[in-house]
Amino acid sequence: MRPDKPISAIEYTLYRNYRTVHGIRIALAFVLTFLLVRLLHIPEGSWPLITLVVVMGPVSSWGNVFPRAIQRIGGTIFGAVSGLIALKLELMSLPVMLVWCMIVMFICGFLTLGKHPYMALLIGITLAVISGAPPGDMTLALWRAGDVILGSLLALLFTSIWPQRAYIHWRLQLSDSLLETAKIYHAGFSPNLVDKPRLTRPLQRLLTGVVKMRALIEPASKETRIPRSVFEGIQTLNRNMVCTLELQLNAWWTSRESHLIMLNAPTLRRTQQMTEQTLRSLSAAIVEGNADKIAANSAGLADIARELRQLINESDSAERVETPIHGYVWLCLEMASQLERMSDLTRLVLRK
Repeated sequence: MRPDKPISAIEYTLYRNYRTVHGIRIALAFVLTFLLVRLLHIPEGSWPLITLVVVMGPVSSWGNVFPRAIQRIGGTIFGAVSGLIALKLELMSLPVMLVWCMIVMFICGFLTLGKHPYMALLIGITLAVISGAPPGDMTLALWRAGDVILGSLLALLFTSIWPQRAYIHWRLQLSDSLLETAKIYHAGFSPNLVDKPRLTRPLQRLLTGVVKMRALIEPASKETRIPRSVFEGIQTLNRNMVCTLELQLNAWWTSRESHLIMLNAPTLRRTQQMTEQTLRSLSAAIVEGNADKIAANSAGLADIARELRQLINESDSAERVETPIHGYVWLCLEMASQLERMSDLTRLVLRK
């Protein structure tokens, strides 16, 4: 998929209601699979239905379902072979069959704590399903294994029809996060306020939303082949900007005297306007897939950063340093630096 593809109005609506779309998809997939099982008279027909729900149910995006189905198929094949061997050994000696099952389950438990826990878990589940067949009944065991693989393939098929992409979910959530940051920034530094606004809850909700975005990094990286480190960098910067914003608000409203001085400083006012403008531009560019909007603010951020450094140098050379003012100016410089890095990484993500 194209990382820079604009998010259309239809996609915007569907992804805003992704839980409803996911529910409809699973309901239709279940009914169609049920009809297929009944019309073809597939033995052990409950296993394709169970597998379909297990593979599609917990996750909705293609980047999650595809590796999950592949792991299930791989685990099912290995578990099926192990189960068939167990059934064959049972005809020879029950103790030998039990020793074989112990070895396979040991491997299953050992690998469950490794890199592919789902595949390892499916080895044990499939072994249990197949070895639970009547002794020596290879036909029933093979049907059960085939039904599980069929259910996984059907899950892939239904998920591939207009699939939901974790990358688009990530873009929308990042855009929302940056826009919410801009709104809180505007509310906290409004020159029309005489008292510090109560922004603790909005900041907490914002930070909670940023943390939840981490779940989309792995599938988004798989869908786009963009290195995970790029997404991790944006995630870290996004979280740091929220924390920096909270510190800025505290420094801005520390005392009435310092607040009035900063309120009448033209450089700081331009910094606030440029910061809010950059946050809103980043939010819009991520949805539109237009990296040019991001580049347009880079020069302005660089100019602001130079002015802030000069202001800090003047403050350092002064005989009396106002700690809240100095701290706020430094935090403004840090926010500008974070926005520059965020702009660079966002352009990297939206590359063609």
